[in-house]
Amino acid sequence: MTAELVRGQNHTLPQTRLEIRVSAGTPVVAGATLGDENGTVHGTEWIAHPGSPQLPGLEVSGQAAADHRLAVDLGALPASVHRVTVLLALPTGVGGPVRFGAVASPFVAVTGLEGTEIATFTLTGLDTESAVTALELYRRQDVWKVRAVGQGYAGGLAAMLADQGLTQAAELAHSIQDAVARAMARSVAPPPPRTPDADRVGHGTGPIPPSDGRRPPVAPPTAAEPLAEPTTPASAATTGGPINYAHPRRQSSAPPPPPPTAPPAEPGRPAEPVAGDATGWSMEERLYNQIWGMFEDLARTTAAYRSAVDFAESRMDQELDRTLSDPRNRIGGAGDRAREQARAKRDELTARAREVLDRDLAQLAAESAVVEPALPAAYAGWDNPVWHAYRVPMEIPMALRIGDLHLPESPDLRIPLLVRLPLERGIWVDSGRTASDAAALMDTAQLRRLAMENAVAHAARLLAVYPADEFSVHVIDPAGSAAGALAPLVGSGALAGPPAAGAAGVASVLAQLTRRVDLVQMAIRAGAADSLPPDLDTAEQLLIVNDFPHGFDDRAVTQLRYLADEGPSVGVHLLMVADREDASAYGPVLDPLWRSLLRITPVADDHLADPWVGHAWTYEPLRMPPGSRVVEQVLARVAAARHPRRP
Repeated sequence: MTAELVRGQNHTLPQTRLEIRVSAGTPVVAGATLGDENGTVHGTEWIAHPGSPQLPGLEVSGQAAADHRLAVDLGALPASVHRVTVLLALPTGVGGPVRFGAVASPFVAVTGLEGTEIATFTLTGLDTESAVTALELYRRQDVWKVRAVGQGYAGGLAAMLADQGLTQAAELAHSIQDAVARAMARSVAPPPPRTPDADRVGHGTGPIPPSDGRRPPVAPPTAAEPLAEPTTPASAATTGGPINYAHPRRQSSAPPPPPPTAPPAEPGRPAEPVAGDATGWSMEERLYNQIWGMFEDLARTTAAYRSAVDFAESRMDQELDRTLSDPRNRIGGAGDRAREQARAKRDELTARAREVLDRDLAQLAAESAVVEPALPAAYAGWDNPVWHAYRVPMEIPMALRIGDLHLPESPDLRIPLLVRLPLERGIWVDSGRTASDAAALMDTAQLRRLAMENAVAHAARLLAVYPADEFSVHVIDPAGSAAGALAPLVGSGALAGPPAAGAAGVASVLAQLTRRVDLVQMAIRAGAADSLPPDLDTAEQLLIVNDFPHGFDDRAVTQLRYLADEGPSVGVHLLMVADREDASAYGPVLDPLWRSLLRITPVADDHLADPWVGHAWTYEPLRMPPGSRVVEQVLARVAAARHPRRP
């Protein structure tokens, strides 16, 4: 029976191998400290956190997330450890909430490895606190217990660590938050929750409901495949903020459910997949929500499988330890039989977990096969026939596909990676050598060429999905090394001007876009958007930067950082093609720039993380069919619409 704890209450733990599951509704940092009999933490080596997630008997997540699973083996802790304290903190410097009173109350559960809840605690009553001590596992007379604490700290992570006796609390808190910021930079942002009462102003893209409002998800995990249930995040306040993306013509009531386009399934059989099987005001929005639902389903069912495999391995180890602790079983055939039985049970549990995973993968694969052909151009790959019937749109879509994602358990099941429009952060195409197998087979020149070709393809897609004259592209190519890759953009006449070369060209383009950001920001703050200069291009602006930092002086670097930080809120976006090693001379000065951009690669690389579980997903860039000229054809139609022929 689960013990539902209140603040200060304790409960005896029946086992030493545990999981601590956290559901917070918003990304939080989860960590744990080890303390002596008095609860004192004797140094940074006694703390597990995202920058150093593993200690003997303890493992925490390496990034901020709404859901966490901390692994604890009390029997493997050092003998001097008498207390394990679970800490939660809001990440700083990433644009999220700054106090727990503004988010849903975090929920913490202590479970066995098989997923059975032992004790739970909901952290209520928090207000200005940005860090909180959630639970304590403590040893009293060789018996381990859990205590609900719920002590919050308005001074944040540093104050909480200092309260546990750590002398270097401020320095460690800063390093933890820095590690979290780096990890969040590689995480794909989930769709925002629906805010029906928001003012209907701004661009033509609506807020997206979470995926729990779409078609029934894949089958839930069984006892052999423990997995924390998703929680619906609390809606954030919609006042303030840089941009309101609500649709001006959209009703303020809840979206309609998907239409019944398929007959109900026979009892015992899964429903036939249907394209657009999600909530939404339009087919485009339903497909967007359906893709995100598939993304989340694949993340969670894979997490269930991995958890079940870990449980099977742990159970085998426990059975072997229990059997072989008796000296009589270490000789003769008893030990061998025990090993065989334990391995057979492990294999059985693993096979059952794989069977469940394969069932879910088959359902998702069938859904993907139905959804892909129905996607509009903005969501479709270059090989989709929809591009052959391309016409310049009248309004922008709510998202754009920039690649595909897959996991090692299901390499053939690709999930489209969609980013919201207008872009909420810039994009960095990493032209450096990564640790992936694909990058190892190429030389530096090949990677740089592929990176620039990839950037041009993304620019072409952005030009194609915006209405005529509502999107402009600028290029900085200081050394002129990308002339070949830029040929489709230059030849079509789709660029706002010729690629800027040399230090003078770099300075000119950056000055022009910086001026635009300054003027639009001043007009917005003054409530005088109609007073902008007549020569100001009010279209969304994309700046492609090749071979950074070549041709950039200190002033140009500062302007680029300014555009990355302030540009997206007023319609100026970056598409960087760069190798971070080339800019290593700047040291940590450029760290905020790299973290502000969504990093993608010109070849397959497993560097992106999902926002639910934190899996490392392999990103695959969109490829052109061999011999296809679809990009040139699309750009020609864009240019014709932007510059209609005069009589």
